[in-house]
Amino acid sequence: MSETQAKAFSAEQLSLSWDGRRFVTRDVSLSVDVGEVVCVVGKSGCGKTTILHALAGLMRPSSGRVLLHGQDVTGEPGQVSYMLQKDLLLPNLTIRDNACLSLLIAGESKASAHAKAEPLFERFGLEGTQELWPSQLSGGMRQRAAFMRTYLMGNDVVLLDEPFSALDAITRTEMRDWYAEMARELGLASVMVTHDVDEAVLMSDRIYVLVGDPRRGVPTTVGACVEPERSGEKDFPLSEAFLDAKRSVLSVLEKS
Repeated sequence: MSETQAKAFSAEQLSLSWDGRRFVTRDVSLSVDVGEVVCVVGKSGCGKTTILHALAGLMRPSSGRVLLHGQDVTGEPGQVSYMLQKDLLLPNLTIRDNACLSLLIAGESKASAHAKAEPLFERFGLEGTQELWPSQLSGGMRQRAAFMRTYLMGNDVVLLDEPFSALDAITRTEMRDWYAEMARELGLASVMVTHDVDEAVLMSDRIYVLVGDPRRGVPTTVGACVEPERSGEKDFPLSEAFLDAKRSVLSVLEKS
């Protein structure tokens, strides 16, 4: 069994094209295990979101496959949870009903959905917000509600597309620390796209650095896989290990 097959979720040599001729990616492979957070970084236009679409089963690759716990789920939507950049909370629903939305859409009764969600409000730092409207919550609280909705989809693999980019700097720092802790506590395998190299180094077990420019006819590939060394987690943001990992990522991006 290959290293990627042993992981909870993996992509093997994905080549993606919108028209069957001009390729966005060539042979992109990545993997993530339960409790891990991996980040995908790359310059704008290199196809990061397109890769997430393929991982989510929203488009079928020209070649390659996607594996979930060893099972081929290539091109099958609904197998993993997918959180977009904006929280997309519905303004006419309470936070409780927003959190339960995926269960309600799947046909579960409101009483059953509410019963599943209720114990999570305290765990997600949302106790007391159940009957509030999205407009009454801060950006960070709205994002927690969106994460809770994603978690209630029932999948242990979560794809995240720039989930903290709309938040202010202080809230962003708090939220990424909170998510990294929650993901490990809940046993989630997380694949996150980000433009923020610092964020990737701080959060990731591995960073997949994409290189290429599909707009110029150069398909995107994985230029490097960087694994930050965390000897002292508390002091890591100020450590030489943090700077080494950041330099490694930036050196690959600068050459792409």
